[in-house]
Amino acid sequence: MVEKKSCFQLVANIVMAVLALCCLFPFLLLVMSSLTDENTLIREGYSIIPKQFGLDSYAYLWKNADQIGLAYGITILVTFVGTVSSMLLTILMAYPLSRREFFGRNVCAFYVFFTMLFNGGLVPTYIMYTRYLHIKNTLWALLIPSLLVSAFYVIMMRTYFNTNIPEAVIEAARIDGAGEWRILFTIVLPMSLPMIATMALLIGLGYWNDWKNGLYYLTDSRLYSIQNMLNQMLKDIQFLKSGADASAAADLAQDMPSVGIKMAIAVVGALPVMIVYPFFQKYFVKGITIGA
Repeated sequence: MVEKKSCFQLVANIVMAVLALCCLFPFLLLVMSSLTDENTLIREGYSIIPKQFGLDSYAYLWKNADQIGLAYGITILVTFVGTVSSMLLTILMAYPLSRREFFGRNVCAFYVFFTMLFNGGLVPTYIMYTRYLHIKNTLWALLIPSLLVSAFYVIMMRTYFNTNIPEAVIEAARIDGAGEWRILFTIVLPMSLPMIATMALLIGLGYWNDWKNGLYYLTDSRLYSIQNMLNQMLKDIQFLKSGADASAAADLAQDMPSVGIKMAIAVVGALPVMIVYPFFQKYFVKGITIGA
């Protein structure tokens, strides 16, 4: 029996190691391609071990360091404010829905669930946000649309409160005279740290990787997030490389990296998230497992 268990453990470890390598391989290829010489990429394609290294892509990004720094600052601000606001609204909506004594609980739950299935579409949404809420070319355009409150996260949080917070603990707090606000902030939330960390990571990733809101609602490049800024830089390079105005841009476009820059842009956009993620990994795995 012990030998069978050891063999199973060995096979399981090998399988997990192979799966981990399959997940790490694209990131490794991404980084190494961004460090490969442009001519080598064009001539031989992508490789884990390039024949010739080059920093032309990062040198081009460094020339636009001021714009990228401003975009990073906006992205960090929007991610922080958006994550905190979204978590607060999600918790304040999910907690009442988890209480059986809450009047109108089923109606509110249906309303939340309904928004997961149907929406007004892009055009009515755009008209509402720009014509009536006037968020175009403001930071609100990066905070509110599609990201501030998600019905999926509300349902996940409500399910966690229902299944992992003992009803006896809440009843004991009420007997001791605690109100709903005190129960929420001193009992429920401290017992929900794994799920809160998981939700914060998912919401933060959503804000960090978002580019649609900037594409739809921003025309002022000073308000671009890092994703919109890098996307705009990539479009500019492709435009110059296409020879749309060859007489004016031929010399400039000749020295621009057009292949490796895509990988460098992806690395610059993803690097902060890759640095932060290991600190949340423990809570992320535990929160997903418990809240499943």
